[in-house]
Amino acid sequence: MKRKNPYLADVRTRNARLAGYPARSVFKLEEIDQRCRLLHSSIRVLDLGAAPGSWSLYAAQRIGSQGLVVAVDVRPIAQSFPEHVVTFQEDALTSDGTSWSKFAPFDLVLSDMAPNTSGSRVRDQALSFELFERALGVAVKVGKPGSDFVAKLFMSDAITQAKMAVTGAYEQMRIVRPEGTRQNSSEVFLVGKSKRR
Repeated sequence: MKRKNPYLADVRTRNARLAGYPARSVFKLEEIDQRCRLLHSSIRVLDLGAAPGSWSLYAAQRIGSQGLVVAVDVRPIAQSFPEHVVTFQEDALTSDGTSWSKFAPFDLVLSDMAPNTSGSRVRDQALSFELFERALGVAVKVGKPGSDFVAKLFMSDAITQAKMAVTGAYEQMRIVRPEGTRQNSSEVFLVGKSKRR
């Protein structure tokens, strides 16, 4: 008997597909956006590690055609987007000499990046923190004064260091664990509001 794929059976996954999004992660960004008021018309958004494209598509719909979403990932992004989304297949975690950096500065930098899990919780947490730190470094470099930042992090002892890093760069810091997060997941999202000058 063929077993059902639990991801396809998941209600949020089905709802995302029905709404035209490639992944259920769109509902996490939607909740973060509603709670923290991040996306509004005509802003410039950088989506780091954008594949498969749900966050970029949601952001594009929220900001409208007068805004811009720059979606970057080392993997190809197959999702189709409206014209005010530009995609780049390259390293999202460098802002030097890249083809997407010409669109800076940004009003919002997003990162839903996570490491390929290794089976070692400690290793995965360390890799997640490294991705978080690098995403924050990009956000600080290419974000406008007053811009915002969202990034995923696996919960670990490094959470205090992560909170301090965001607080040092942004006027406000908040931790959000969206309702759509799987029960067995340790992920949270750190939100920085209003980047310091």
